[in-house]
Amino acid sequence: MKRLIERSRSVGEVLRWVTQNPSKVSASHYPIALHKLGQLLQQQQQQGQATVNGESRGPGQMLEQPEFQTLCQAIISGCSKFDNFSIVNCLYAAAALGLPGESPLVRVLEDESRSRLGRFNQKDVSMVFSSEANNKALEAIFSSQLFYENRQERFIRSMAEWLPRKAENLTPYTMALIAKYVARHRLREPRLLDTIANFLLKRGEQLDSKVIQKLVFPFSRMNYRPSNHSELFPKLEAILEQKAGSSPLATVNILMSMFQLSHFPQTVLHQVFSPAFITNVMSSPYALIVRRYLSLLDAAVELEFRDYSGPRLDPRYRVLMFEHALTADEANRKYSYKGLVAEALRQLVGEECYRQDEVLPPGYCTDFLLWINRSGTVLPLSRVPAASKAPSAHTMTVVLSVNDKWHYCQNSDILVGSRAMRDRHLRLLGYSLVQV
Repeated sequence: MKRLIERSRSVGEVLRWVTQNPSKVSASHYPIALHKLGQLLQQQQQQGQATVNGESRGPGQMLEQPEFQTLCQAIISGCSKFDNFSIVNCLYAAAALGLPGESPLVRVLEDESRSRLGRFNQKDVSMVFSSEANNKALEAIFSSQLFYENRQERFIRSMAEWLPRKAENLTPYTMALIAKYVARHRLREPRLLDTIANFLLKRGEQLDSKVIQKLVFPFSRMNYRPSNHSELFPKLEAILEQKAGSSPLATVNILMSMFQLSHFPQTVLHQVFSPAFITNVMSSPYALIVRRYLSLLDAAVELEFRDYSGPRLDPRYRVLMFEHALTADEANRKYSYKGLVAEALRQLVGEECYRQDEVLPPGYCTDFLLWINRSGTVLPLSRVPAASKAPSAHTMTVVLSVNDKWHYCQNSDILVGSRAMRDRHLRLLGYSLVQV
């Protein structure tokens, strides 16, 4: 049956083989038949045979043929018993054939696929996600833990093409799921990021600040200023002025994203450093994390926003942003080159001549810290006075950074926003950075 279907020369021939020999047709034959129908229709269009005697021979007209309806009904009736491979390939073939999303066949296949997401392998998942593109399907896709944890490059490339056209019909929840996925996998895809930015520009005033922070985060994560930033950033400032106190944690998260992109909203800073905002924060369950963010924002103002003349964070509330290595760095330590660099330093200068994982104010964890005098000699810690361990005119303090792949955007040499801001600040504080 497989050979007969593949050798068919017309749509009618394929349909006859499948519908007139039901006892010889298995689940694996249905996707082959759908694929073959798609190939034949494409050939007809390329050869100028899209119409014959004034009648369309495209997917729309084929849907009305009784034999095609019989084929669809056979798939609908039996798909719950199909194996995963047949389900996925039927859905993929139906999408390639151009069947509308509201057709009974596509709806049943999508529902069956979603119910099996947890049991699909990665190839199956990629094919399913390349076939579904409506709002309901996207919510299911990006809510899938299997999809969220794995980078689906084929699907992302496809989505970058069609998402700009469909964004207006998506819900904020769906767009936030997409933004979360893009940020997790460090996907610096301008078309996706600009689509999120345009969505935010159009709907920002209607959104809760907790949703806004999720949509803004990918920009700072990927160290990417959207193409509409000259309109978007002032719009976000105006929104934050109205909603700063409604969710303090979301507010400082949005501010941090802006700071990482070197944008400093002065009016909003007046609010978050005000006694009223601080009092509100201190009585909340997330007081410590907001204090950490405010402390880093305050340090960034000191280093990068010298024209700011408004209130600053009360010194009583200043804390280190981080007190140890970042969670991602700790989790990926076994994949890092840091161990090799540490061994090389031990052999070159000795353990007494460097510090590892030192946290520097305002809370940046460094990979390696070395002190070098004017003659270029690496000094042992015992010969570095406490007062000279910070950058000084007499001793050069070197931060040796091991930039692993998770410090960069995917397939790029651009550092993620948090790492880029860290490097800017350390240089402004007088440290000499060497990156390996």
